Amino acid sequence: MTQEQDRAETVSLLQDLGLKEYEARCFIALSQVPSATAKEISDLSEVPRTRVYDAVRVLEAQGLVEVQHSNPQTFRAVSVDEAASTLRQRYDDRIETLETYLDDIDIEDGKSTEQMQEVWSLTGHEAIESRTLELAENADSEIVLIVVEEDILTDALLERLEAAMARGVDVIVGGLTASTVARIDAVLPAARSFETDLEWLVSSEDGSAVAISRLLLVDRSNLLVSSYYPSGGSDESVNEQAVFANGLHNGVVVLIRRLVSSGLLPARDPAQ
Repeated sequence: MTQEQDRAETVSLLQDLGLKEYEARCFIALSQVPSATAKEISDLSEVPRTRVYDAVRVLEAQGLVEVQHSNPQTFRAVSVDEAASTLRQRYDDRIETLETYLDDIDIEDGKSTEQMQEVWSLTGHEAIESRTLELAENADSEIVLIVVEEDILTDALLERLEAAMARGVDVIVGGLTASTVARIDAVLPAARSFETDLEWLVSSEDGSAVAISRLLLVDRSNLLVSSYYPSGGSDESVNEQAVFANGLHNGVVVLIRRLVSSGLLPARDPAQ
């Protein structure tokens, strides 16, 4: 990636975090030098000089730029660490505000989400990972996780599973191979682990078929099944897609629950 591409990507990311384009470009310019006048900022950022003053005033108000009232005025950006902390706090504050507003919105017709028994699809690794973490975090009694692709055992997921066990949730984790089970035993020694030996969950050797990556059943009523599938392009990349279903009597959940109970899990010790 060229320096120009890096700059364009940085501008885009700053815009995602709430800055306007000129503000982002001015901040990047100031981050390159110890300090600069409006003219120097304009030359570095290619922002019209008449717009530089408006941009740096906004940046100053947001705690990203400091001003020296000399003649001419001189501006400097705060450190990268300080800027990152400021932007992160603004982002977190917006998320908290959004959660508050969404919580205050009544569900149409007074229907409770717990009463709904539906099936939804999720696309993209980040969305699927987020839902996986949410389900594990909200588990009350039991988490059953079948790991087909070992890379789904992220640090964040392992932390959620450990936290669940700490609050008394039964955690049962199955792996497709002995090596996966060995890793599960190493990082989650308090969990029940077993080898599933379900080769049919894996795609064909050339990667042309869909492959199940995880199966998560929480409290016997919340189900998430994800899979990898070829992107269809000229490269060898894959995409991830999942199905999420909830409801104790949801047909999909019932089917998977019975499959898990009858064939995927090792038999319990009668003495337990």
